[in-house]
Amino acid sequence: MTEYKAFRVELADKIAHVQINRPEKLNAMNADFWKEIIDIFQWADETDEVRVVVLSGAGKHFSAGIDLALLAQAASHLGKDVGRNARALRKTILQLQGSFNAVDRCSKPVLAAIQGYCIGGGIDLISACDMRYCSADAQFSIKEIDMGMAADVGTLQRLPRLIGDGIMRELAYTGRNVNAEEAQRIGLVNSVYADHAALFDGVMELARQIAAKSPIAIRGTKEMIGYARDHRVEDGLEYIATWNAAMLQSADLQAAMMAHMSKKTPEFAD
Repeated sequence: MTEYKAFRVELADKIAHVQINRPEKLNAMNADFWKEIIDIFQWADETDEVRVVVLSGAGKHFSAGIDLALLAQAASHLGKDVGRNARALRKTILQLQGSFNAVDRCSKPVLAAIQGYCIGGGIDLISACDMRYCSADAQFSIKEIDMGMAADVGTLQRLPRLIGDGIMRELAYTGRNVNAEEAQRIGLVNSVYADHAALFDGVMELARQIAAKSPIAIRGTKEMIGYARDHRVEDGLEYIATWNAAMLQSADLQAAMMAHMSKKTPEFAD
């Protein structure tokens, strides 16, 4: 397994545990973070043994968002020409967006386990995951508004599809904190666990359930959900018809049916 500076990655029982590993910095997202997350999720996408990904943060907090030192570094490179500054900044923003696009586009389900602070870039990151779960001490905030900027790496594009447009606008305009109870009520997280240990155990159990399913069926289901998000209903129906014309010929379908009839647990190849 590759060693990373900003992450710890483990693979066991078909589950890739990807942990942001800068607890002394509240898991703030430095330059290493933005580069490594692309490599990690490309690896998860391409590795057949990986059936599901659990994303977490080491220590007391999930993530305090982008490392302010990284922002200061970007500002220090700006010159006097507005046009050239704009070109450089746009390039940087698109590169950062690419880091979370890698999470969104991963063909394996990604489950976020969130404790403590999840603010700024942390919201952008979890918005790119399939499901989100948190402990009772979790706090969420679209903090960019308090920094005099608009969130620019995914929150404003993905979050309305998760919690609704109106509440997203309220959080984005005010930057106020959302506790775990409200996060569940508005649909930002699926479930709230009493503490960090219960959170990790609960999310890993869900990951094991997903990992036991047909990887062909999981792949198709995630593909169709993502496609439906960005297309008309009619387009989605046409796509699933074409997709399943091939995928229904998989050996997984027969294995699942035989196991169901014999009341046994099916086993699927990677």
